[in-house]
Amino acid sequence: MKNIFIFILISLIFSACNLKKVEKSHGVKHLDKKQEKLIINKTNKNDIIKILGSPSTKSTFDNDIWIYIEKKTNHSSIVKFGKEIILTNNVLILEINSMGLLEKKEFLELNNMKDIEFTEKTTTSDYKKTSFLFDFLSSLRQKISDPLNKRKK
Repeated sequence: MKNIFIFILISLIFSACNLKKVEKSHGVKHLDKKQEKLIINKTNKNDIIKILGSPSTKSTFDNDIWIYIEKKTNHSSIVKFGKEIILTNNVLILEINSMGLLEKKEFLELNNMKDIEFTEKTTTSDYKKTSFLFDFLSSLRQKISDPLNKRKK
């Protein structure tokens, strides 16, 4: 009887385990394959919507610019504390002319995206005790500290 109970308990624990990693996907799936069906100066807006669906972002300037996004992420192992890993990060930028035809397409993958470098410089805040900002902030601090204006003198 005791062995059956232990067997059931162990089987319940292992039945909840999943060996396959969970992938989170966002946007249009298989964007790299679907974008190959789009032909410049031949595909129109209706065809694009039929193939890819509605765009993630629309922009209207001289021509319409439609942006489609695909992103797949996965969590790393326990050793790396479950940090999120980006598996695919594809962006498709479509430019549609005033006639409704595809004029230009640009497909960006994770490898050909540019890294943005941020500057390490910081700005200093120069204010004196006689500045307007200092007076304003000190009066605000005083009102917060003593809202009824009953300071001990």
